Amino acid sequence: MFNEDESKITIEIRDLPVASSRRTLKSYTSEYDEVATAVPDTGRKLERCVAVSFCLLSSQQKSLDEERDELKRQLNLTTSQQKSLTEERDELNRQLNLFMPASQQKSLDEERDELKRQLNLTNHYLNQGWVYFGSSFYYISSVNKAWQDSREDCLQRGADLVIINSEAEQKFIRQYPKYIWIGLTDRETEGVWKWVDGTPLTTSFWRSGEPNNYRGGNEDCVELTLDWNDVECEQKKLWMCEKKMAL
Repeated sequence: MFNEDESKITIEIRDLPVASSRRTLKSYTSEYDEVATAVPDTGRKLERCVAVSFCLLSSQQKSLDEERDELKRQLNLTTSQQKSLTEERDELNRQLNLFMPASQQKSLDEERDELKRQLNLTNHYLNQGWVYFGSSFYYISSVNKAWQDSREDCLQRGADLVIINSEAEQKFIRQYPKYIWIGLTDRETEGVWKWVDGTPLTTSFWRSGEPNNYRGGNEDCVELTLDWNDVECEQKKLWMCEKKMAL
């Protein structure tokens, strides 16, 4: 702005006499100095603020750049570790396949799953008060019901009334000194005793003189005390459920 004014001042001086020109130049020069002197220090302060701000921004930018570079380094390290773990896993799988055919691996997986299933079932029955013996779980009721109602309860539990196939099983059940329904009946055909799974009776542990339809009664169901006794199915007794499960 001052250069443009100074140019105008020079043109004006050329048209004046020498003495007058000198006085005029001196006058304009003095006015210029006064204007320059009158300019406040605000400009210089602003320049210093801009310079300081620029230095701060430069420092922050440097810090951000360093942080970015560190994050990149860590990311690259993590990626490298992930790649190494993946390669190690693949190598282990390759070696496993070399020593164990896929069919054998599948068989082992199925066996593992079956063992897990059996373990879960075992925990389920044990937590509900069942007792394991031989290859079955056994449950004894705490209330009395008729034979058919007792069987319905067992079926709802995923089991059925107990089937006694051996002397060892008979002795196991005899340790419970109660009148207990077992899964034996001749309701379909009188005198033809069958278990609840439809198999015929082959091994028996009848009490002496039983079965006998005592006093002409319709005794089609069997209770166990120490031995077996045929009684009317409508009587209410405790019962024993059996869930076959080989462990």
